[in-house]
Amino acid sequence: MRGPLRAANIAFMKRRKALKWTLIGVGGGVGAIVLGGAGTVGVMWANAKLDTSGKVDFDTPLAIPPIAESTPDPSGARVFDLEVKSGTTVFEAGRETATWGINGNFLGPTIRARRGEEVAFSVYNGLDEGTSIHWHGMHLPAVMDGGPHQEVEPGGDWTPQWTLNQPAATLWYHPHPHGRTADHVYRGLAGMFIVDDEESDALPLPKTYGVDDLPMIVQDRNLDDDGQFEGGGSIMSMQGILGDRIMVNGTLGPYVDVATRLVRLRLLNGSVSRLYNFGFADDRLFQVIATDGGLLPQAWETDRLQLSPGERAEIVVAFEPGETAVLRSHPADEGYTGPLGRVNGADDLLDVCEFRAAAALTDETSVPAAMGTAPDLDPADAAEERSFSLAGFNQINGEAMDLQRIDFGVREGTVELWEVSNADGYMHNFHVHDVQFQVVSVDGAEPPERLRGWKDTVQLVPQRKYLLAMRFADYTDPDLPYMYHCHILAHEDSGMMGQFVVLGEGEEIGAVPAGAAHGGH
Repeated sequence: MRGPLRAANIAFMKRRKALKWTLIGVGGGVGAIVLGGAGTVGVMWANAKLDTSGKVDFDTPLAIPPIAESTPDPSGARVFDLEVKSGTTVFEAGRETATWGINGNFLGPTIRARRGEEVAFSVYNGLDEGTSIHWHGMHLPAVMDGGPHQEVEPGGDWTPQWTLNQPAATLWYHPHPHGRTADHVYRGLAGMFIVDDEESDALPLPKTYGVDDLPMIVQDRNLDDDGQFEGGGSIMSMQGILGDRIMVNGTLGPYVDVATRLVRLRLLNGSVSRLYNFGFADDRLFQVIATDGGLLPQAWETDRLQLSPGERAEIVVAFEPGETAVLRSHPADEGYTGPLGRVNGADDLLDVCEFRAAAALTDETSVPAAMGTAPDLDPADAAEERSFSLAGFNQINGEAMDLQRIDFGVREGTVELWEVSNADGYMHNFHVHDVQFQVVSVDGAEPPERLRGWKDTVQLVPQRKYLLAMRFADYTDPDLPYMYHCHILAHEDSGMMGQFVVLGEGEEIGAVPAGAAHGGH
């Protein structure tokens, strides 16, 4: 049976070809769609804004994903068993939804391990089609990355193993099968991967999982009259599926009973297409303590934090005894050109989660003045400079993804500068496997505060140039590539992706495997 988002992606591709565009402005940033008259367009545009503020019944306790169990093997590695399976989930009373999950029927457990630990996974694919598990944000060998070249056939196993070699951070895992990633994530395959280390343990930050340290996998879904996932969205949208229901950790209308003054939220934009601009309904300030790659040197205070698909951030918010506060996604601060932003979710106002503070709150944690390490790559050390232009729905530098084409090789131990830009008016972002990068500048100026920590995914505001510095270290393989791509999954699946290999001294680019799917390694 065709999946809800796979069918939507097929429709997405068809309407790309069918719609006629009159392009106006720089790089075709603004479009007018001929759909039988300006009146039709005007009505569709006027009705495109979604506003759920004050309309959500927060009547379900927020589900907290369990911590994944592990067992030691004779070598001392921690072994995690993960089963990818289909099932059903009750999101609303009286209705079962067909879903996919990992060690359960929807989403997966939180994997938690420490820097320096050897971790091993036994991934069994219990689905009736191939899939994979990609460790998003993880520094690891290419053969363990879980990209499209490590697809696991139905009934097959995959057994990656590596040593965690990066600072404490909030990462995540999700499928990465070529051309089908959006559908697999939309059905429910995703989970959080938290890396701990001694430095973060020593800080007085909130850290009791599920109490004052909360995983928040924020996703949108459309449910049909039978309670099943479906595609949907404006015919004018070229971003992919935008759901009209927001769930956190698979919970619709979630609330949290707060028992501490300070609460740490590990925010993950786990949606396939939607942008979130997080803030609270009362515009209270909160402190941002971490980005994709880990803790910031110092926290910074704001009332808005915009995250595109795949991005993570950790925030600490303070509550007063007895109060109620609602986490909300506000209209986008930036990222779109012209009126098409509205039909791609830019104007949406969405209630996400309610927090209910107890009459008395414990107050034993704090945000310290010093936390993590600032990005410290020197652009002057760059061995190579490259440019990447994302345009349309399936092209980087004018080419679509080809599994049999390695686009370039980088040398292990070197720093490179990548200039990345969004050449049109649609929302794009940029994710690089294996590395955390430093945003050196945006249009030649110092990056905004939300981009000053270590990142692996960055939103690309149209017509701006993002200069990224990254170091390729530790792992080489001339034959098996890492990916770089837009994390708007409809765009990734359409071909907005490329491949690179990391080369050791004297190595040259090899040949990728003849097929993308493997039952193991």
